[in-house]
Amino acid sequence: MNNSPLRTVFTGGLVFDGTGAAPAPADVVVSDGRIVDVGTGLDGDTQVDCTGRTLLPGLFDCHVHLTLNGIGLLGALQKPFSYQFYEAAVNLRRTLEAGITTVRDAAGADLGIKQAVEDGLLTGPRVQISIGLITQTGGHGDPWMPSGQCAGLAVPHPGRPPAMADGPDEMRRTARTLLRAGAEVLKVCTTGGVLSPRDDPRHSQFTPEELDILVTEANAQGRYVMAHAQGADGIKNAVRAGVRSIEHGIHLDDEAIDLMLQHDTWLVPTLIAPVSVIRAAESGIQIPEAMLRKAKEVTEAHAISVRRAAEAGVRIAMGTDSGIGPHGTNLDELALMESCGMTPAEVLAATTSSAARLLGYDDLGTVEPGNRADLVLVEGNAYDLTGLASNVTEVWKDGVRAAL
Repeated sequence: MNNSPLRTVFTGGLVFDGTGAAPAPADVVVSDGRIVDVGTGLDGDTQVDCTGRTLLPGLFDCHVHLTLNGIGLLGALQKPFSYQFYEAAVNLRRTLEAGITTVRDAAGADLGIKQAVEDGLLTGPRVQISIGLITQTGGHGDPWMPSGQCAGLAVPHPGRPPAMADGPDEMRRTARTLLRAGAEVLKVCTTGGVLSPRDDPRHSQFTPEELDILVTEANAQGRYVMAHAQGADGIKNAVRAGVRSIEHGIHLDDEAIDLMLQHDTWLVPTLIAPVSVIRAAESGIQIPEAMLRKAKEVTEAHAISVRRAAEAGVRIAMGTDSGIGPHGTNLDELALMESCGMTPAEVLAATTSSAARLLGYDDLGTVEPGNRADLVLVEGNAYDLTGLASNVTEVWKDGVRAAL
């Protein structure tokens, strides 16, 4: 009796393997959740006809907020506490349906959300979590509002401990508390931001000493640090401290780019984020004037910075800040990356193999034997980034087809 796992062969289409090489005809065989063969003329127990379609590795989004659903504070204040978790379940499903099979949550999702996906209670991409947003008092992640009330993404609860720190000792304690709560990456704000009421994206937050301690604590536990960093000085402080990725990178200067190249620091641009703020305001959502003004001010500078970073050879991985904009529209980011001078092949690599390297997955991001069978089928030309979202026809995660 043959007890070997069944083999599924994807045949008749093109394969973009994730490395940046052009799509080429190939068959891909999947068995027991893994890719076992890539070549031509392959067979299997069952067959997926890929004629007229391109097979991609499962896509990544390296910057999402699964418990955030838009930036209208009034609506958020009307929702019961537990409502965020039910919304996260919907957000996970929509993200997977978009072809995103792996995400890094950049604050909001706790260990329970991650474990519920792993245990099959929720349908969605695998989730790497940071849990909280480490901020100084009055910083980008401080939930204090001018009314004196606290609201927004960073309000603590039992699964999401407080993440405000002032001074080296508090930074060390905060890092250890988040790691205890299950954080796989520590997220820190080294500058102000667009959506925080009382700071400026160009201004720095946290001292080099505080950031050195944070990176040391993360590294001691085999973890790394990602930095919300928009102004040049705060970006440079983060890079010098040894953070692994700069999120947003709106106001990069020559020195910042050089430092990122020297330290092999990643850039996760999230170009769609300020655009989403502007779109929300245009749709009638009430957004404080200061936040909207900042979003409009940074959009052009953001695109210029990403273009310069890409031209210089900075390592780039795709991220969207989904939660600021609607979940499930993640692929809107791709055309914006292309508009910054990246080729479609480079954009898709940033969304597959490069993102996998950033997040530390050595068995994802490429179509090759031994890797997990995360696969996405798209109609027609995979280099049509504007139409890619509407062309996704099948999504497979660990060899199991998701119901779209």
